[in-house]
Amino acid sequence: FRGFNLDSYMNVRKVNYREPNAPSEFTRSLRQTGFGVLTGHPIDKDLVDNVYNEWGDFFNSNNKNEYLFSNEDQDGYFPFQTENAKGHTLKDLKEFYHFYPWGRYPKEVSEATKILYDQLIELTSTLLGWIQEQTPEDIRTKFSMPLPEMIQDSKTNLLRILHYPPLDGKEEKDAVRGAAHEDINLITILVAGTQPGLQVQDTNGSWHNVSCDPGCLAVNIGDMLQEASEGYFPSTTHQIINPGSGIVNESRYSMPLFLHPRDDVRLSTRYTARQYLDQRLREIGLRG
Repeated sequence: FRGFNLDSYMNVRKVNYREPNAPSEFTRSLRQTGFGVLTGHPIDKDLVDNVYNEWGDFFNSNNKNEYLFSNEDQDGYFPFQTENAKGHTLKDLKEFYHFYPWGRYPKEVSEATKILYDQLIELTSTLLGWIQEQTPEDIRTKFSMPLPEMIQDSKTNLLRILHYPPLDGKEEKDAVRGAAHEDINLITILVAGTQPGLQVQDTNGSWHNVSCDPGCLAVNIGDMLQEASEGYFPSTTHQIINPGSGIVNESRYSMPLFLHPRDDVRLSTRYTARQYLDQRLREIGLRG
């Protein structure tokens, strides 16, 4: 199908947000693959295009360096090759900006990003409600509270605006735009990227290309929901491959929203959300 095209082996469902069976079909896809695709959603495509254009200008200016990230708060601009995936030593070939409502906001961009953030938060809250309702009772009892309650008043819901510059041939051997990793949070909603490159791994370790249609949103399970559900919902391994093999060597932009519980929410007997987040930030080189 068009949009996020994965090999049928993955059995990732393309779900129309407005259909009556959307909650069950969406949650079934997440359960089976850790991944789901939404069409017919309420996110404004023109708004998305506007936000991408503004951040393209931002990353191409030197003004970005006036917003260098805070090690403590994790907001602001993260320069090229700041982050590595967990278990990898080479830094990813990307730069990015962390937007939180309470954090620094570049004067060079309009209010459009804030509007998009609010739309995405509202949508992801609905999706968490779907997951909660469609999860078997024996799994729901493992949650310390209903999933939608976990994110109420959360200060760590994060919109990450990513820029993968064109390759110049001077990259370290084996360096990639985004090494294989899983997300830290409960769920991630991914606004379609401007170029191909996203791949998702199935349970046999095979990689499947995901192509971008601006009319679709991809949603994947993160490690925190995997932890809270004791593995019932699998956290999806994914990566961003380098240009080549039909991918043009030009800038790629993408915008994932990472949905996080409040710091004090207990994910399991092992972790609170804050304990889990701090551990992972150290593992990927974003916190000392």
